[in-house]
Amino acid sequence: MASRVYAHYHHGDACSKARWNTRETFRFMYDRPWKHVVDFYANVVEGKLSVLNLFEPKKSLVHDNGVMPTELDTCSSRKDERTGRWERVNFKILVSYNGASFDGWQKQPDLHTVQSVVEKSLGAFVDEKKAQLLKKKCKPLEGRVLVAGRTDKGVSALNQVCSFYTWRKDIEPIDIEDAINKDASGKLRVVSISKVSRAFHPNFSAKWRRYLYIFPLDHACGSGENLIFDESHGKQRNGILSEENMEEDDELEIDETEKVNGVGVVAKPSDFSVSKVDQLLQQLQGKLLSYKMFARDLKAARNEGPPTECFMYHARAAEIRLSCPDYVEGRRVMCVELVANRFLRKMVRVLVATSIREAAAGAENDALLKLVEASCRRATAPPAPSEGLCLFDVGYVDFDPQTSLIS
Repeated sequence: MASRVYAHYHHGDACSKARWNTRETFRFMYDRPWKHVVDFYANVVEGKLSVLNLFEPKKSLVHDNGVMPTELDTCSSRKDERTGRWERVNFKILVSYNGASFDGWQKQPDLHTVQSVVEKSLGAFVDEKKAQLLKKKCKPLEGRVLVAGRTDKGVSALNQVCSFYTWRKDIEPIDIEDAINKDASGKLRVVSISKVSRAFHPNFSAKWRRYLYIFPLDHACGSGENLIFDESHGKQRNGILSEENMEEDDELEIDETEKVNGVGVVAKPSDFSVSKVDQLLQQLQGKLLSYKMFARDLKAARNEGPPTECFMYHARAAEIRLSCPDYVEGRRVMCVELVANRFLRKMVRVLVATSIREAAAGAENDALLKLVEASCRRATAPPAPSEGLCLFDVGYVDFDPQTSLIS
């Protein structure tokens, strides 16, 4: 029985080289010295290094020293807000944590998550009424926090915003900071704590979020040579795969005439251009688009639930040097900066991986815009490794392009 031949990608745009298939993209992403990126984020969390020093000219943002704008204090109070001893105190907490040390943000049974550490530390500041209620229900004495955005396992954050409220009046921000830092064991650090309006919500009040993704340009072996694509699958028909080969090893048998069933083969790319990635991402700036093709763990075609449209304020990529003790000049890495009003599940990681794949294939600059209109998620690449992703900050005033790290 002959194997069914089908187009692996929904789009059929002409490229100068063949696109990697899913397995090849996965190999290219993971065959990197990710430990250096993880160590860098760990040093940033501990305050030994600063992300802002990676960019030229040197950037200086209010988030670097933990000071946030005062716009949160201008939030209108609710008309039914209680006064006197019943008026609750709302604290805004900025935390920085190394994603490699946690199983994500959200609390889950038998897992070490950021939320579980923070809420356990806040148990000492719960008001008496709530403490008695928790005791009656045989639940642990823990506080409850709201967060600007949940991060997956392995994803770091430098200015994650969460909030905690209590009716107790004897609590000072320094008390909460000391309690969290004491229980975090150096893997999580409080950047700042301040009292804010009761109307403040870290998620719903946010106007934008900024993510950074650091991708090592050197391979795991330490050389610039790509060892993933060997001679056995160095060439491939552009966008054409057999079902049998996809299921077995995602590799193609290519004869010496460089033609298979009359279809010409195109050279398989072994690297990509950072400037090309930058050109692809810039096409997304200033547009409200549906990114459901770039999301994972949610239905691609859904009629219920939150909308999938996101407005991208800023999308750029640049090559920078990551400080490393083994390299005097630092390691070559690509940094991707994405700023949007919201992000879907795994959207940043899929965008990064797809941008690299399309740049390597020499696709046209509007390739990502065309992928937005795709009808199947197989058109986009698998998510890039979580170790490179970092939630840099969250904004509560209109985004100012002058605060961009990559310009």
